[in-house]
Amino acid sequence: MKKYLSLFIVLLMTLVINVNATKAEDTNSPNLKIKSEELRVELKEKKEVLKEEMEAKREEVRKKIESMREEAKQKMEALREKIKEEKDTVKAKIKELRITGRENALERFDKAVERISELKNKVDALVLKLSAKGVDVTNAKSFVVTAETKLSAAKSKIAEINALLAVSINELTSENKTKLRILAQDTQTLIVEAHKALRGAIKSLKDAVKIKMEAEANVKTTTSTTTETTQ
Repeated sequence: MKKYLSLFIVLLMTLVINVNATKAEDTNSPNLKIKSEELRVELKEKKEVLKEEMEAKREEVRKKIESMREEAKQKMEALREKIKEEKDTVKAKIKELRITGRENALERFDKAVERISELKNKVDALVLKLSAKGVDVTNAKSFVVTAETKLSAAKSKIAEINALLAVSINELTSENKTKLRILAQDTQTLIVEAHKALRGAIKSLKDAVKIKMEAEANVKTTTSTTTETTQ
């Protein structure tokens, strides 16, 4: 009985070894490697297509915003010219101050967006620099994308404000005042959120650098310990 039991165990072990060998062969098979490479190439191509589509969409939005701003600018200039037709000096002054106030309000928003854009450019440069040094910048890039989205939305809101203010030289109607207030609040919120996202990116980069430094320190310690033990 023991003889047959031993023979059964040997056969079972042989079967297990053969199965594992077959799995190893399958893993290392040329066909599997080719399929894996094809899949990798396909995913890379899809990623590139998606990236191009996103960039095209951003460019489309940018051009639309520029077109809106340019149209509003021309209308604002036309309003200024119309002031010259006003014969009443007091009324002309009031209209001039009204136009100036609107332009100043738009300029404040533009400067706020410009400051955030400059910060984003600095963060972009830092991301590239640290990425080249092997730092994990995945989270930082995600924050930057969020900031870009918020900035784009803020610019779009500013373009709407510009268009609203350029409609007429007269005082805004109650309805337009409400629209303006909502647009201004939305713009301010978007600018704040963009700034917050960039701060998040900076913090993420600091954390990633710290993790990399700690990992490198651990490797050095392990290597030093191994060397001493070997000696």
